[in-house]
Amino acid sequence: MLNPFQEVKRLEARLFSELPAKFRRKRRTAWSNPNRQGAAVDSFLEGPSFDRDGNLWCVDIPFGRIFRVDPKGEWELVLQYDGWPNGLKIHRDGGAWIADYRRGLLRLDTKRGAIEPVLETGFSESFKGLNDLHFADNGDLYFTDQGQSGIADPSGRVWRLRGPGKNEGELQRLVQSAPSPNGITLNGRNSQVYVAITRAQQVWRLPLMAGGTVSKSGVAIQLSGGHAGPDGIEMDAEDGLVVCHLGVGVWRFDANMLPTHLVHAGKAHRLMTNLAFKGRRIYVTDSANGAIMTAELPVAGKKLFSMR
Repeated sequence: MLNPFQEVKRLEARLFSELPAKFRRKRRTAWSNPNRQGAAVDSFLEGPSFDRDGNLWCVDIPFGRIFRVDPKGEWELVLQYDGWPNGLKIHRDGGAWIADYRRGLLRLDTKRGAIEPVLETGFSESFKGLNDLHFADNGDLYFTDQGQSGIADPSGRVWRLRGPGKNEGELQRLVQSAPSPNGITLNGRNSQVYVAITRAQQVWRLPLMAGGTVSKSGVAIQLSGGHAGPDGIEMDAEDGLVVCHLGVGVWRFDANMLPTHLVHAGKAHRLMTNLAFKGRRIYVTDSANGAIMTAELPVAGKKLFSMR
């Protein structure tokens, strides 16, 4: 076990690429009014995910846009539709699955640019507002249903949609009373689910029993400070957890959930919200500025379902 009082190594993020001016037109939207306190926005990027060709995909929530950024940092608008895409993950078959705040769970055919619903409701009730998603190695999909939940309204939910097998397509509610569930990931053995609980400044650990039932859930990390709590999270190859902490930076915690590194933006105002690994390098959405930041960590990201 590492010394909990060891010095945290600081790493400064650098700019990888910015959303081109041709895709920007600042204005107030139905999404930004409640979520950005009425501010005019030209984008709000989240959901970074790499495909097998090394392209980085991301979503733009208020304008319903899906972008693909090539390894050189060139942007392409793949699709714009009537929705608020909040999270995106690439499937092993090459398709992109989207957690849409307004429309539920969607699937994008990345070759044809066609989008279709997968799950629009949970047990015939509307979702509160989907946020993020993560595939287990067996194809099970875990996703968060955040909505406007928080400390005073701890009604956020965590769901699992079963992948290939005898229970394929079965929807299961794992958590039903979380104050703002946001980013989600699994450890390397797919035996523990980690969920960023933004408004409580926590990361929860949900241990999975043999049949997939959640047992003895608890707090893995307690944070403080910043503008809010943790947002996007991802696991590395040593079961370390990388956490986007709004207003602070990007933490790396080891397998004991003790901090080892902090990626920061120096004196620049950056809102680093979601991340994706490419080897040891992370690519992080700076949602406030419509940019992608990058930094190199000491451990590579875990191998995702999309790359298996």
